[in-house]
Amino acid sequence: MTMSKETEKTLKTQETIVRFENVSFEWGVNKPILDGVSFTVRRGMKFTLMGQNGAGKSTIFGLISGLYHPESGIINVVKGVSIASAKQVIPRDQLDCTVREFFEKSFKHKVYDIDPKIDDILEVVNLKGPPSRLVEAGHTKIHDKKIRTFSGGQQARLLLASALIQDPDLLLLDEPTNNLDKAGITHLTKFLINYKKTVLVISHDAEFLNAFTEGVLYLDVYTKKIEQYVGNYFNVVKDITARVEKENMKNAQLQKEIQAKKDQANVFAYKGGRLRLVAKRMREKAEELEEEIVDVRKEDRSIRPFNIPSQPDLIGEILNISSFTTIKNGKIVKHKAKISLNKNGHLLLQGPNGIGKTTLLERLASGHADGEKVKEGIRIGYYKQDFSTLNFEDTVYQSLSSAMLAGGEKLDEERMRSIAAGFLITGEFIRTKIGSLSEGQKGLVAFARLVLQKPGLLILDEPTNHINFRHLPVIAKALDEYKGAMVLVSHVPEFVKQIRIDEVLDLEK
Repeated sequence: MTMSKETEKTLKTQETIVRFENVSFEWGVNKPILDGVSFTVRRGMKFTLMGQNGAGKSTIFGLISGLYHPESGIINVVKGVSIASAKQVIPRDQLDCTVREFFEKSFKHKVYDIDPKIDDILEVVNLKGPPSRLVEAGHTKIHDKKIRTFSGGQQARLLLASALIQDPDLLLLDEPTNNLDKAGITHLTKFLINYKKTVLVISHDAEFLNAFTEGVLYLDVYTKKIEQYVGNYFNVVKDITARVEKENMKNAQLQKEIQAKKDQANVFAYKGGRLRLVAKRMREKAEELEEEIVDVRKEDRSIRPFNIPSQPDLIGEILNISSFTTIKNGKIVKHKAKISLNKNGHLLLQGPNGIGKTTLLERLASGHADGEKVKEGIRIGYYKQDFSTLNFEDTVYQSLSSAMLAGGEKLDEERMRSIAAGFLITGEFIRTKIGSLSEGQKGLVAFARLVLQKPGLLILDEPTNHINFRHLPVIAKALDEYKGAMVLVSHVPEFVKQIRIDEVLDLEK
């Protein structure tokens, strides 16, 4: 993208605080992530790191933070620059920490009297503990609550707060809007607009990014290079799309010329004599044109259209909810309800972070509930926002095989691989352990498993989290057309609008 003179002048006066020079990095043999990458990050800039699921965006954060080291090239971070990173998910070994212990781990050195700092930063991310009158009455103070007792949305806010509490010179945010409700995203957006220091964000939320982004670092999963663009998010995406279209048009024209030269060469070669020399020159010209063909960025592919088959012979009521509980001001409140789902019934669960949506879904999936009942014999497909239904020690192949068997099919490797390929699961990917995948890749594996499981009841908890925005319309269409019973939780209105919803249960109302 062409910079304005004003932007160019601003960039020249800003100090470079991170510089990558010809950096290459790979995960083991034959798993290159970066190949001779060069880019700069200047003080005070707010950039988006963009690229396909699994391209290596989170790895770049690790390289900047010093968690990983390049195979070759130089990474220069200006001395004294403090860096803080908000991860996508709470590490499993920290789920039993208290809030205070969790925040203490954010600092290299012991911080005395940390509770007031925690209170201030929880206010920023709109996460409040029980009122003081309830604490006095015996409720647990938020600083002493264990991380695992918080909902997925509340854990997302804690992750964010753990980075913000450090007030770093460079803030690295990896999918910070995942699990956040509308109020949470509004708070975060306002904070980033007003943040005076440097920010680098990985996100698939276009509206959120466009509110504060001043440029894009675009990581191409095939060339393993980074292209640097300046401008707001929508303008950069438009610029990249126009460039791809131009490359496609140029390639189409070159292919026509190449074919014409080859046809002429065949005609002259057939006539023999001195015309064979002309034929040879024609072939050489065709080869020269082939070298001009541009490698169009293949990562602009989305997953293939798919459908999730429902369990056969579904008859009568599949799910009944006569009562449910919510959590308000630290108290558990019971409510009556009258919801019945048969085949082809779609229910949307709504409510703010922490009210009890995920708890209700877990009770439905486990069958441990008083007021919620799933018909006996119904196969449940559960898409969890933290992917804990996946065995992280399994390879993708093992995970998909077990899903196929659970769906009542014999193991058909050809069919399984065909379905996997539709979710861009090919080559080495299928032999990789689930735990080694990016969060976005885990999401694609989870959807492939649902196709193979053929559930009668589909339970989806924030299925847009971590997923490349190009895939979302395809996923929405598959859910819209699903013929079994479905319960959906999503904080993304644009996604929900594309799906047929028959009933809504708002836990707040």
